[in-house]
Amino acid sequence: QGISLTPDILMVAENAPLILSLHKELDAIREGSNAGLRIGTTKRGIGPAYEDKVGRRAIRVMDLAEPDSLKEKIDRLLLHHNALRRGLGIGEVEGQVIFEELMAVADQILPYMGQVWALLDDHRKQGKRILFEGAQGALLDNDHGTYPFVTSSNTVAGQAAAGSGLGPGAIDYVLGITKAYTTRVGEGPFPTEQENEMGQFLGEKGNEFGVVTGRKRRCGWFDAVLVRQSVRTSGIDGIALTKLDVLDGLDEIKVCTAYELDGHKIDFFPASMGAQARVKPLYETLEGWKDTTAGAKSWAQLPAQAVKYVRYIEELIGSPVALLSTSPEREDTILVHDPFHD
Repeated sequence: QGISLTPDILMVAENAPLILSLHKELDAIREGSNAGLRIGTTKRGIGPAYEDKVGRRAIRVMDLAEPDSLKEKIDRLLLHHNALRRGLGIGEVEGQVIFEELMAVADQILPYMGQVWALLDDHRKQGKRILFEGAQGALLDNDHGTYPFVTSSNTVAGQAAAGSGLGPGAIDYVLGITKAYTTRVGEGPFPTEQENEMGQFLGEKGNEFGVVTGRKRRCGWFDAVLVRQSVRTSGIDGIALTKLDVLDGLDEIKVCTAYELDGHKIDFFPASMGAQARVKPLYETLEGWKDTTAGAKSWAQLPAQAVKYVRYIEELIGSPVALLSTSPEREDTILVHDPFHD
């Protein structure tokens, strides 16, 4: 993108755990196994690396600056991993191999190392704007998501404070981002999934392929139950509703407003894996619109039924729409509330 990365503009937290080659290998072996549950990971080693972090045996950025003690930490790490590898029937890893891998990149990484928590706090006290961007959806949260089909960390908004070291009181506004329909990458429950022509239509028109892996996304109708629950678990102040233009031209549009579970109507997404698989969506059907929303930059440029759809979603999820996106272009956005406004 024409940006030159230097330590002046990029800092890596000294306490950040490192993803090693053995993490990636273990991730791929587990996901490719015919035994057990398939989670649908990206096979990038993130899960195994988090396991080591929680198990207090991770190799962290700061360890690269202390090669004399690094070998001892690697030996402790391999005491766990080589036992796993023996159980899986694969060869053990030599500590010297990991040490050489780390030393090969140490000089590239260490210039960027610093105390991120201190830098952020200094900027906050100076009145500077700070933006945290979540890497994954709230429903992939290890505690509040579709467990076990989740990532290995917390992804709700509160993690911005815990992960960065900036206190929770410093967060002024939480903007939730959701599409005008629902998508998911990988395995796991998806109550409103459309495994039919409608799902195909949404996927093709919305160009639904995963950013990281290029995997085809599963598509379905807007699930107000899931979004409403995410609004509550992340303390969301406003929603950025994207891809409204994908729904252009449909005769009717369905919105999931509640679930049926074992013959009972519920207004939440259950935590149990079995219950998540059994819920059935209950829909309200809205009239679609034939005029285009693409490129609209004000409410006045939207078809009346599109405005009605957005207002209905606001009512169902308990949060106002702060931004409305009507095309892939950044300029085609209706800004209702500026999250950075004092």
